[in-house]
Amino acid sequence: MNTHAKPSKLVKGATGDWEIVVGMEIHAQVTSKSKLFSGASTEFGGEPNSHVSLVDAAMPGMLPVINEECVKQAIRTGLGLKAQINHRSVFDRKNYFYPDLPQGYQISQFKSPIVGEGEVIVDVTASEQIVVGIERLHLEQDAGKSLHDQSATESYVDLNRSGVALMEIVSKPDIRSAEEARAYVTKLRTILRYLGTCDGNMEEGSLRADVNVSVRRPGEPLGTRCEIKNVNSIRFIGQAVDVEARRQIGILEDGGSISQETRLFDPARGETRSMRSKEEAHDYRYFPDPDLLPLEFDQAYVDALASGLPELPDEKRSRFIADYGIPSYDAGVLVMERESADYFEAVAKGRDAKIAANWVINELFGRLNKEGKTIATSPVSAAQLGSIVDLITTGTISGKIAKDLFEIVWTEGGDPSALVETRGMKQVTDTGAIEQAVDAIIAANPDKVAQAQAKPTMLGWFVGQVMKQTGGKANPQAVNDVLKQKLGI
Repeated sequence: MNTHAKPSKLVKGATGDWEIVVGMEIHAQVTSKSKLFSGASTEFGGEPNSHVSLVDAAMPGMLPVINEECVKQAIRTGLGLKAQINHRSVFDRKNYFYPDLPQGYQISQFKSPIVGEGEVIVDVTASEQIVVGIERLHLEQDAGKSLHDQSATESYVDLNRSGVALMEIVSKPDIRSAEEARAYVTKLRTILRYLGTCDGNMEEGSLRADVNVSVRRPGEPLGTRCEIKNVNSIRFIGQAVDVEARRQIGILEDGGSISQETRLFDPARGETRSMRSKEEAHDYRYFPDPDLLPLEFDQAYVDALASGLPELPDEKRSRFIADYGIPSYDAGVLVMERESADYFEAVAKGRDAKIAANWVINELFGRLNKEGKTIATSPVSAAQLGSIVDLITTGTISGKIAKDLFEIVWTEGGDPSALVETRGMKQVTDTGAIEQAVDAIIAANPDKVAQAQAKPTMLGWFVGQVMKQTGGKANPQAVNDVLKQKLGI
């Protein structure tokens, strides 16, 4: 495991180096049509209290009934995290009072979770990988939401979210920097989205992180940690780690001590603020929920779910490197989203995969990002981009013309090969036409000819002139060959 940070990861304080230690609890909303223990809808954005059953509102005598789809989703996620799947798990009541928790307790899993230890392989940079251990994954229900901005004197409660299934994924304290923290959440989100077990939509709150941060001198035991609650974007997670680590280092270097507490990150002010001290933390009085039997299934049930899993990002990446011969970094970029990987495969099948990867990553992704579009809303289909790649590899068009062609297809649509015909965009490979252009330029520039013969690097100037004269359509290789022959280089 990632026990000690590399020297480059250490943070310089006034009195020497410090090591940041981070562990995370990710709350991922389970993708299912109905809630964990009731049939109410989990759809986001309904009118307040429109997706609430009598169970969610904790009406007297209402009993929870487990939603099997949520159990399957938790097992699928456990398999995706290469984790231990526990055939027997128990639901517990976690007792605390909060206005948006109508039962006065949350049904969660304490001692016996559905999923045990696993791991996530995280690419921090193009050349650095770390392994982050997973401690456990358990199922629990979400609370409702208090609304404080509807009235000047009262708070309202919306129970639409109450009872929605969450997977709490707890990592080991294996993360050593803000950059590693961001990379870990990014990778975990990719895995969940591939599996279809959580949509990973952080703006809607379906993926939220509690970030535990502590600092220590390299090689020393773990320091006291503070928990930063409910951070809802990958960028903010990175900022929160840095800000909190700096705060703790400042206190320790001044001779103070860190008190274990829960804090909130305020992105606008770039600071963390104390919410409540853990010393007075509630004793949640966990006990097995008397309304729910232990959850039991056999290995055959797990195997059936395993057989239906999609190819996951790590496997897909390895296959792309082996089958298509593309660099590891490019493969990593392509498999970040399942849709991008599928798009690339459609373009690369039976073609030059390196050119395909280059066009998908640089031209297409670059343009999609610039215009705020996704693969799903791309104006250029995989078939159209594949056709552009074909035109490049057959030498029908040059790379420069291909960019113009991409622009036309992006803005106007159409079949690339038909466009090349109708708009006269073909590359000139006819050496006769190229020779004419070369002869004219040589005749007009005797001084440059002498220079080129003395210094062959001057050849580039001639190539440029020929390209200009042919409107960029001459095949650069053919131009080079003709020039070398005519100038005797």
